[in-house]
Amino acid sequence: QAQFVESGGGLVQPGGSLRLSCAAPENIASIYLLGWYRQAPEKQRELIASITSGDVEIYRESVKGRFTISREAATNTMYLQMNNLKPEDTAVYYCNKIIHGRAFNSWGQGTQVTVSS
Repeated sequence: QAQFVESGGGLVQPGGSLRLSCAAPENIASIYLLGWYRQAPEKQRELIASITSGDVEIYRESVKGRFTISREAATNTMYLQMNNLKPEDTAVYYCNKIIHGRAFNSWGQGTQVTVSS
């Protein structure tokens, strides 16, 4: 399948903010569930946030209150606003469609987020 394309990562100091973007290869309005994942060095990829077509959001406890997931139909883009970043947020961030609890499309390149002083 076509891949989602992530962008917006970079180097930021602890407490800083970043907004990640996810360009979808299909109409996101037709996708019931989208998610943001991340993979830290030497760790498994993990789902950190998801959003339904009705804008119901679910967050992993470690990012709750700091990250906000959203989707914008006009630009066919999903976003992840990340505030109060911590060193443990350092990872490659990916987005994907979720069907029956599993990421459906092949993985894109992701975007690197590094939180360090």
